[in-house]
Amino acid sequence: MIAGLIRWSVTNRFLVLLATVMVAAWGVWSMLKTPLDAIPDLSDVQVIIRTTYPGQAPQIVEDQVTYPLTTTMLSVPGAKTVRGYSFFGDSFVYVLFEDGTDLYWARSRVLEYLNQVQGRLPAQAKPALGPDATGVGWIYEYAVVDRSGRNDIAQLRALQDWFLKYELKSVPNVAEVASVGGMVRQYQIVPDPDRLRAYNIPLSRVIAAVRDANREAGGAVL
Repeated sequence: MIAGLIRWSVTNRFLVLLATVMVAAWGVWSMLKTPLDAIPDLSDVQVIIRTTYPGQAPQIVEDQVTYPLTTTMLSVPGAKTVRGYSFFGDSFVYVLFEDGTDLYWARSRVLEYLNQVQGRLPAQAKPALGPDATGVGWIYEYAVVDRSGRNDIAQLRALQDWFLKYELKSVPNVAEVASVGGMVRQYQIVPDPDRLRAYNIPLSRVIAAVRDANREAGGAVL
C-alpha cells in the first residue's frame, strides 16, 4: 500500500505539489486567525468585594464587615472558596467559583447576596464589586509627564483622573484604568479653636454648615 502511494505520488507530481501548497496556505491562514493571548489568564473565576470602612482598626473591620460578608458569600451558587482579608479601613472578600462559570453570571449572583447582607453592615461601610478582570490582564503602563514643568503632580493626577482615565475606559475590552502616584486634589477645612470659642460657635455647627452647603435646592419666582 505504501509502495503504491509513493508510486502514485511520483506519477502525479502536480497534484501532490498543489495539495502541499493548499495545506500550507491553510496552515498559515489558521495561524493568523487563531486567537492567542500574550499572557494567558490562568486564574480562577473570581469576584472581589471591596468594602471601605474609614478609620476602623483591622479587628473591627474583621468582626463587623469581613465576617458577615464571608459567611453570606459561602451560600452563593457555584462558589467553591471564599477568602476574606481585613486591613485598616478596608476589607477584601474573594469569591472563587468553579471552572467554566460565566464571570458575569457569577458577578450577578454575588451582587444579589451582597444586597441581602447590606443591612447587617455598618452604615459607614460601603461595599463595591471589583473590576471584571484580574491582575493578569494588566497589559499596559504609561506615565503622565510634563517636561515643560508648568504643571505639578496634583495637576497631572487631575488630568489622569478626570480626562485620560475616561478616554481609555471607552476603548473596547478595557475593564479598568488604575491610577497610581501623584497627589489627589483635596479641599480641607482647618478650624481655629480660639476663634470658634471667641464667637461661641461649636465645631458641630461648622460641620453642619459644610454639609448643608453641598445640598441642592430648587427655587422659583414668587
